[in-house]
Amino acid sequence: MIPIRVEETGVEPVSLPEMRAYLRLSSDETAEDGLITRLIPAARAAVETAARRLLRPARFRVVLSDWPRLGLLPLPLSPLVAVLRAGRVDARGGVTAIEPGPIRIGPDPWEAPCLLFGPDLPPLGPASALVEVSAGCGGEGPPVPEPLIQALRLTVADWFENRGDAGRDGAPRPLPPEAAGLADTCRRMRL
Repeated sequence: MIPIRVEETGVEPVSLPEMRAYLRLSSDETAEDGLITRLIPAARAAVETAARRLLRPARFRVVLSDWPRLGLLPLPLSPLVAVLRAGRVDARGGVTAIEPGPIRIGPDPWEAPCLLFGPDLPPLGPASALVEVSAGCGGEGPPVPEPLIQALRLTVADWFENRGDAGRDGAPRPLPPEAAGLADTCRRMRL
């Protein structure tokens, strides 16, 4: 089971004007705005990967062939914010809504994001279960930690200054060391 990103629901944690100020670009230097606008989500994705945290709120869909046996489903979405809807999907793809009350977020949505399933859920039989959740910092979720915002700024600045410079053997540029260190301070542990 892999969560599927359905929709981005918030804004980037760093805006174009903030990034222009960080790069110390004058107001008449707008030729690079398109590049900076494209670097921000790319750098966010790299910092998210390094920190194992979502820096922008989004809606995700999880499809299950059966309810979890122990009533617990770990998810790689930190922070997990809310259960939005649940449903039973028949063989034709029709969705019948299920009251999401018995499905709730676990006690630690930041370090151990998971869904808890109550015993009173209807049996699925040959159908599948569809659960939609919201996850990520900003919006309804917690604010983005400042070290991750700074890691994002440093990454955009590094990629802006070193554009066209590939990493070793043509591999994409890694996070700059300072940004990687900041991402490590907020990194979600794997067990």
